[in-house]
Amino acid sequence: MNEGLALQHQGKQAEAALLFERVLERSPEDVRALYSLAVIENGRRNLERALALLQPVVRLEPRFALGQYALASVLQGLGRIAESIEPLRCVLAIEPGHAAAAERLARAQQALTMGSVGSSAVDALAPGAFRPARVPKVPSIDGGAAGPTSLPEAAPASPQPVGIPPWLLEAFKLKDQGRNHEARVLFERLLAADAENLIALYALCEIAMAEGKAEFALHFATRAIRKDPSQPRAHFSRGSVLQSMGMYEAALASFDEALKLKPDLVEGWNNRTHILHAMHRNAEALLSVEKALAIRPDDLKALANRGYLLSGYKRHAEAADMYERQLAIDPDYEYAAGLLAFARMHACDWHGYEKNSQRVLEGVKHGKKACNPLAFFAISDDPVAQRQCVEIFAQHRFPLAKPLWQGERYRHRRPRIGYVSADFREHPVGHLMTGIIEQHDKRRFEVFGISLGIDDGSLHRKRFKQGFDHFIDCRERTSAETAQIMRAMELDLVIDLGGYTSDARPDIFAMRPAPIQVNYLGFPGTMGMPFMDYILADAVVIPEGNEAYYQEKVLRLPCCYLPIDDTIQAAERTPTRSECGLPESGAVFCSFNHDYKINPAMWAIWMALLREHAGSVLWLMKLHEDAMTNLRARAVDFDIDPDRIVFATRVPRIEDHLARYRLADVFLDTTPYNAHSTATDVLRAGARIVTLSGRSFASRVAGSVIKHMGANESIVVDDPAKYQDAVNTVLNTTRSGKQSLRMTTAKEHCQAMEEVFWGVL
Repeated sequence: MNEGLALQHQGKQAEAALLFERVLERSPEDVRALYSLAVIENGRRNLERALALLQPVVRLEPRFALGQYALASVLQGLGRIAESIEPLRCVLAIEPGHAAAAERLARAQQALTMGSVGSSAVDALAPGAFRPARVPKVPSIDGGAAGPTSLPEAAPASPQPVGIPPWLLEAFKLKDQGRNHEARVLFERLLAADAENLIALYALCEIAMAEGKAEFALHFATRAIRKDPSQPRAHFSRGSVLQSMGMYEAALASFDEALKLKPDLVEGWNNRTHILHAMHRNAEALLSVEKALAIRPDDLKALANRGYLLSGYKRHAEAADMYERQLAIDPDYEYAAGLLAFARMHACDWHGYEKNSQRVLEGVKHGKKACNPLAFFAISDDPVAQRQCVEIFAQHRFPLAKPLWQGERYRHRRPRIGYVSADFREHPVGHLMTGIIEQHDKRRFEVFGISLGIDDGSLHRKRFKQGFDHFIDCRERTSAETAQIMRAMELDLVIDLGGYTSDARPDIFAMRPAPIQVNYLGFPGTMGMPFMDYILADAVVIPEGNEAYYQEKVLRLPCCYLPIDDTIQAAERTPTRSECGLPESGAVFCSFNHDYKINPAMWAIWMALLREHAGSVLWLMKLHEDAMTNLRARAVDFDIDPDRIVFATRVPRIEDHLARYRLADVFLDTTPYNAHSTATDVLRAGARIVTLSGRSFASRVAGSVIKHMGANESIVVDDPAKYQDAVNTVLNTTRSGKQSLRMTTAKEHCQAMEEVFWGVL
C-alpha cells in the first residue's frame, strides 16, 4: 500500500494501480486502496469503475468528506444528478463551509427542478479533480516502513441531510462573473437568516478580497474562526487575507494552524511557500512546496513554486523538469512555456530549443501568458513582440492600484529624486550606479535611496549609504508600506533601477507614489504599463523612429545610457595564460556572458571559429555543473575537443578579473541579449569585441558601448552571416595596445542625467 501511494504521488499511475489492485485482492475493503484506485480510474475517465470503487468507500467511511464529494462528482459526470444529492449533503454536514459542495448541490437541485437530468446539466468532474486524502508515509531512510495513512474515524450513522436555498446558485454565479455587489447582497441575505453561516462568511470574505477591502475580508474570516475554530478553511482564509496585507508572520501562523488541522491542504502549503519566499527564507520555502507535491504531485502552483525556488539555487535542470510537468498537464499554464525555455537556456540544454522558443513566440502572438519578459528578451529581438509580451505580463501581475499621488504640486527648494533598487550592493547595477549617486549635485537635488535588497556589508553598500542624502532600507517592508513611505517623502521624481528583474518590485510603482516615474538601467526594455512615464536610453539602444515599441516616453542621453564605474581600474599585472588555465599558444575567444544568453545559433558560429583556428580555445565564465557539462557535450556534437572549452573561475578582486580580459584575442558577444556592463569592462581592459546588433534594446547595448567609447578596433555587425568574418578581421588586426577610448566619467554622466531630469520636472 505504501509503495503504491508513493508511486501515485510521483505521477506513476499505472504502476500504482497494479499495486492497489493487489491490495484489494487480499483486503477488498481497504478504504485507502479503493479511494486511491478511484482517483486513477477517474483520471482515465473510467467513471463506472470509479463509481464501483467509491460506493464501498462511503459505506465503510461515511464521514470521509473527500470520498463523499468524489462520489457525487462521479455521479454527476455520469448524468445521475438525483443520486448526487445525498453525498453532497453529507459533505456539507461534515464540512459546513465546503463552498464547492454547496454550489454543486444548488446546481443539482436547480437541474432537477428544471427537469434536466443529463450530464450537461451539471459540470462533470474533470479528470484528476479529486485527490488522495492524506500524505502517504513512505519508507523511512533506515528502510523501516512507516505507519499507515489514517482516514477520518467512521461515524455510526450518516450525517443529517442539509438543505440549500435554491437562489444560492445565483449568488455563486454572480460571484464567479465578478458581479460582486449583486452577489454580496444575496450572501448577506443568507447571513441575515443565519448569522454564523460559514458558506456566507467565506463567500463574503472572497468578495471583499476581490474588491480590495482586506479589512472587511479579515472581519469575515475571523468570524468564521469564532464560529468553528476546528475548520481549516477558516484559518486558511484568514491567512490569505493577512498575506495580501503583507502581514507575513501572522499569515504564516494562520496557515500553520490550518495545516495542523488538515495536513493535506495543498493550498496551505503553497501559500506558506510564497510567504517564506517573500520573507527570504528560501530553504524553508523549498521544504514547504515539497510537502505540497508529496500530497498532490500534479499541483500546478506547487510545480511552479518549486521550479522558481530551484532556479534560485541554480538547479536549473530540476526546475525545467517542474515546468515540463506543468505543460504536460496544462499546455497553456501561465508562463510555464517561457520558464521552461529559460531554465533550459540557463542549463545550456538545447534539446527542444526550437520547439520551446516557437511555443513561446506563438503564445505571445495570441495574447497568452506565455513568458516572463526577461526570458523573452533572450529568445527574440522583435520589438513588437517584446512590447506585447511585457504588456501581457504587466497587466496580469501588476494591475494599476489607486494612485497615492493625487496630483499635488510640491514646492521643494531642491527637487527630490529617489532611486529604487534591490542592488545597492556588490552587483553589476551597484557598480554602475555608485559613482552616479556620489556625483549628484546636492545643491540642485535632494537624493533619496530606497533599498529593497540585502545589506551585504560591501564597500559599495557603504558608498551608497554615504552618497545619498537619505538612505531608507525597505527590504523588510511590504510594497504597499514602501510606496506609502515614498509618497510621504514627497519625491518629485523616482527612478526604478530594477524593472522586472529579480527582487525588483514593480507593484510599488503601480501605486504611483510620485508624480514622475522613470524606467532606467536594470531592465533593457519597456515596462509596458502607464505607471512608468519615461524610459532613459540613448540614440543607439532606442534609435529615432523606434518610440512606438515603448509604452514610456523616450528620454535620450547624449552619452551611452550605461554608466561606468571609473573608480575601478584593471590591475596593472596581467596574469599568465597558464594561471588562467589557457594554452600557451593559439587564439583565445572569450565570452564571459551569462549562461542563458548563449544559444544554438551563437554556439554554431563559435564552433566554426574553433574549427577554423587550430589550437584556439573558447574561454567562458565558470557556470553551474549542468551548463558546463552540456556545453562540453555540444562541443563534441561539432567534433570539437571539449578540452578546448575553458571555464574561468572567480577571482576575489574585480581588478584582477578585469585584467584577465587582456588575454582574450576577441570577446565574442551574444545576441539577442548582448553583454551590457561586461562590454564596458572588456573595452576598458583593452580587449576587443565583435557584437551582433538586433532590433531590440537588449540586443543593441554592446553596439552603443562601442560607439560611444570610440572603440574602433571592435566591430558591430547587423547580420549573422557577417559575424564570423568580423571576428577574423579583428583577429588578423594587430592590437594597438591600450585603445584610446572616450570615457564618459561618472560626473559627466550624472550631469547629463540631471539635465534630462530638469527638462521633465
